[in-house]
Amino acid sequence: MKERAERAIAGCRRIALMTEEMGRTTRRFLTEPTHAVHALLRERMEALGMRVAVDAVGNLRGLWLPRGAGEKRLMLGSHIDTVPNAGAFDGVLGVMLAIEWVGIAKELRLPLGIEVTAFSEEEGMRYGVPFLGSRAVTGTFDATMLKWRDADGVTMDAAMRAFGLDPGKIEDAAIGDDVIGFVELHIEQGPVLEAEGIPVAVVEAITGQTRLNLRFTGQANHAGTTPMHLRRDALAAAAEWITKVEKQIRKAATTTDPGLVATVGRIVVEPNAGNVIAGSAEVGFEIRYGSSAARHRWTKKLVGDAEAIAKRRGIGFEWTERLDQQTVRMDRRLSTMLKAAVNGCGYSVRTIPSGAGHDAMVMAAHVPTTMLFLRSPGGISHHPTESVIEADVEASLNVGREFLMRLAKEVG
Repeated sequence: MKERAERAIAGCRRIALMTEEMGRTTRRFLTEPTHAVHALLRERMEALGMRVAVDAVGNLRGLWLPRGAGEKRLMLGSHIDTVPNAGAFDGVLGVMLAIEWVGIAKELRLPLGIEVTAFSEEEGMRYGVPFLGSRAVTGTFDATMLKWRDADGVTMDAAMRAFGLDPGKIEDAAIGDDVIGFVELHIEQGPVLEAEGIPVAVVEAITGQTRLNLRFTGQANHAGTTPMHLRRDALAAAAEWITKVEKQIRKAATTTDPGLVATVGRIVVEPNAGNVIAGSAEVGFEIRYGSSAARHRWTKKLVGDAEAIAKRRGIGFEWTERLDQQTVRMDRRLSTMLKAAVNGCGYSVRTIPSGAGHDAMVMAAHVPTTMLFLRSPGGISHHPTESVIEADVEASLNVGREFLMRLAKEVG
């Protein structure tokens, strides 16, 4: 498996160079570098004898149908878009390993159909909503999103057409009842496996999350001539709220709600000039927790805090929900089979929840789904120093071999 592991890692590093920004890896939904990623993945898929196509939302999909395979197929995959200034392995490693799993199935002559999907969008960076690729595959893509615009004013519909796609055919991307399950391979993006010295783990559940956009609207004015008591500073209002969010969630996470996390990772200020009071501040907020009831309660509380701050400061306030994803448990049968494969390879069997969102949480509502995590050195992800250990990648391939043999036997 060493050669396969080396090839998968090298492929990830090559794809990391396919970027919108010189010197750092940034690849948003359907931007130009996606064409280069598709070309590399297509070459590898076709070399194995897979049939390859791109669906209407930009997912690259390769189908392996060996002789003797029935009508049903297993799906494997992950995403190929990134956050700004990303690492080389988040999402992409799962696609590279999925292709290697097909190579293993071919080598073993397993009569098992396999589809590898490189989801075009998972991160939500370009249009503020994640999982566009898996939404299309599961038939849950909301066509009203086609009117949404990115930071440059480009609608989603226009972006798809510029990439050579037909948004009118998105419904054709949906899977049917011929899919027996979905497996996503992914780096952990956290420190648990490293702390325990374990190469891989089976994901038991993916934590739910809520994402909001909040907008504070004040009055832009001259910074030198407007007295402090007469200002309607939108940025100051947003900053007060952000500080309050951190203080409250930090306290709750150590007392009443262990594991609760909330983040403000984006703020857009207008006119964004050093000598002008901010007229508006738009904030991107997300909150994640295993309990949906507690997550919703905190969301309501924090939005109420924002409204109160805005009212006291004479600031306008509005908010919109961009995502409300429930906590999703993985399929028991497939997860048990994956744990048996881990054990069969001689590795410690560890189950772990995922605090990060994945395409698997969308797929799980429509088809039996499980995930395999690989150790993240330093617990680092969404950063250029993101890395993997070659031996862990080999471990995931060994587990894949065991898993595919067990599944082929059961399906057959």
